[in-house]
Amino acid sequence: MSSNLRTGGQLIVDSLRTHGVDTVYCLPGESYLHVLDAFHDAPEIRLVVCRQEGGAAYMADADAKITGKPGVLFVSRGPGACNASVGIHTAFQDSTPMVVFIGQIPRASAERFAFQEIDYRRMYSQSAKWIAQIEDAARIPEMVSRAFHVAMAGRPGPVILVIPEDMQEDRAQAETGKHYVMPRAYPVPDDMTRLRGLLERAERPLVIVGGSGWNTKAREDLAAFAEANALPVLTAFRRQDLMDNRHPNFAGKAALGRDPKLATRMRDCDVLLVVGTQLTDIITDEYSLLDVPRPKQTLMHVLSGADELGRIYQPELPIVSTMPEFCAAARAMKPIADPRWREWTAEAVAEERAWRKPTKSPGPLNLGEVVAHLNTVLPDDAIVAQGAGNFTAWLRRFYVYRGFPTEIGPINGSMGYGLPAAIAAKLRHPGRTVVCMTGDGDFLMTGQELATAVGENLAIVILLVNNGAYGTIRMHQETHYPGRVIATKLTNPDFAALARAYGGHGETVTRTEEFAAAFDRALSAGKPALIQLMLDPDVTTPSTTLTALREKALAAR
Repeated sequence: MSSNLRTGGQLIVDSLRTHGVDTVYCLPGESYLHVLDAFHDAPEIRLVVCRQEGGAAYMADADAKITGKPGVLFVSRGPGACNASVGIHTAFQDSTPMVVFIGQIPRASAERFAFQEIDYRRMYSQSAKWIAQIEDAARIPEMVSRAFHVAMAGRPGPVILVIPEDMQEDRAQAETGKHYVMPRAYPVPDDMTRLRGLLERAERPLVIVGGSGWNTKAREDLAAFAEANALPVLTAFRRQDLMDNRHPNFAGKAALGRDPKLATRMRDCDVLLVVGTQLTDIITDEYSLLDVPRPKQTLMHVLSGADELGRIYQPELPIVSTMPEFCAAARAMKPIADPRWREWTAEAVAEERAWRKPTKSPGPLNLGEVVAHLNTVLPDDAIVAQGAGNFTAWLRRFYVYRGFPTEIGPINGSMGYGLPAAIAAKLRHPGRTVVCMTGDGDFLMTGQELATAVGENLAIVILLVNNGAYGTIRMHQETHYPGRVIATKLTNPDFAALARAYGGHGETVTRTEEFAAAFDRALSAGKPALIQLMLDPDVTTPSTTLTALREKALAAR
C-alpha cells in the first residue's frame, strides 16, 4: 500500500490541524487508540487528559465559551459517551459550539450487542445539532469540516462524530481542505429602520442581551448603542458579563433571584428589544412576565438562527443576525433625539445599584461580604467560573462583572461545572486570575478534576461553600413540604485537607473577617488553592433563610 496514504486516525488529527484546533479535552480509550497515536505526532495540539468524561465535556464547553470557537472533545464508546452526555447537554442548551468525537465498536460488530455498543444517533438525538458516523476514512475531512460549520452556524451547538475503531486503521488519500468559515448574518436596512421607529414610540423600553456568539467589539457596540439612546440593559442568566456592570445603562439581571422591582419593570415595559437569547422560563419568570404567544410589549427579537424566532413569543420585528453584525448596525443607527424614557432608565439603574449591596445573614460568615471583597481585589479581567446551586445567588446579586469574557457558567444549571470550567479558563489565559465558586454538593460531582488542575500546574482559586446540604433542593422542600426534609443532607470530607492531598493549597474559613487574608494566601500559592467557606446551614439565599421559608409555608396552610 502506498506510503503516502494516511490512516483514519491521522486524517482526523490532520483535519483538526486544518481547522485551527490547538487544544483537545479527552479521556483516553481503546476505541480511539489510533487517533491517540496520531496525536503523538501533533505536539502543537495540547491534549488535556481529564479524570472523568463529564469533567472533560465541561472543559470543552467552557473553552468554547471563552474563545468563541468550537470546543473539541474525545471520549471512548459506551460508558465514556454516557459520562460525557452531561456536558453535551449543557452545550446544547447553552448554545455552545462543540465538536465531539466518540470511539465506536468495529463496523463488522454493529447490531450484535457488542461490548459497549450504543447507537449514538438515537442517544444524542435531542442534545446535538448533527450526529454522524464516519464509515469511510476518505470522507473524514469532509465530515469534520461539516461538523465545524454546523457547530458554528445559526444557533451554535454540539456536533457528534462517531469514529469506528477499525475505520481509524483504514488508509485513504484525502485532502483536508481549508479552515472552516464562520457564517455571518446581517440585519437588512429596513430592519434597522423599523427598529428605530418602534423605539421612537416607546415610553418604557428595555433591552435584554444574552446567548452566544458575542465578542468584545459586539459588547462595546451594544454599550454605545444603549448609551446613545438612554436604554436600560438587562443581561440574561449567566450572561452578566455582556455589559460592564458599572456602566450607567446596566439595569440588572433577567435571571433567577432577580430584584422583585425588576420583575415589575419587565412586566410594565412597552417596548422590549431582545438580542441573542431566547425568552426562556428563567428570563420570563416561568413565562409570567410576558404573555404567550403574543406579548403585550412590542417585541423586537434578534437571533442568529431563523428557525429560533417565534418559537415561543411572536415578535413584532424578528431580525436574523449574528451578534457582532447586529450590534455594529445598532451603534451606527441615528440615535433617538431626547429620549422620553431617561428617568425610567435612571430609576432602573438605581434599583440595580441598591440591589447589589450586601445583606445581613445568620452565622459568622457572610457570603455577601465575601463577594464584595472579590469586587475590590480582583482585576477587571478576572474570570469567575461557577457550577450550579444556591451559592451562585450571591455571585449573581453582588459580583460586579467588568471585562469580557469573565463569567463562565452553565445556563442549563448543570452541577459540577465550575471546577472544569476554571481549568479550561486558566489553560486559555494563564496570566489572568481565575476563581471558581462552587458548593459542597456541586464540587463533588467533578472534584476529581483537582488532579487535572494539579497535573497542569494551574493556579486557580476555588471558593467552596459548605453548608452540608443540597441547598437548592432543601430550599424547595421547605417551601413546598415544610419540615419534611429528606435526601438533602450531605456527609462531607474536610475539603481543605482533600485539596492538600491532591497537591494543592487548602484552608478553611469560618468567619467573614478571616476571608481577606485567606484569599491573599490562595492567590499567592502558585498552585490550585481551595478555601472552604463554612456557611450556616440555615442560610439559603441572600434574602431569606430556611427557617423563614418553613414558617411562611406553615402559616399559609
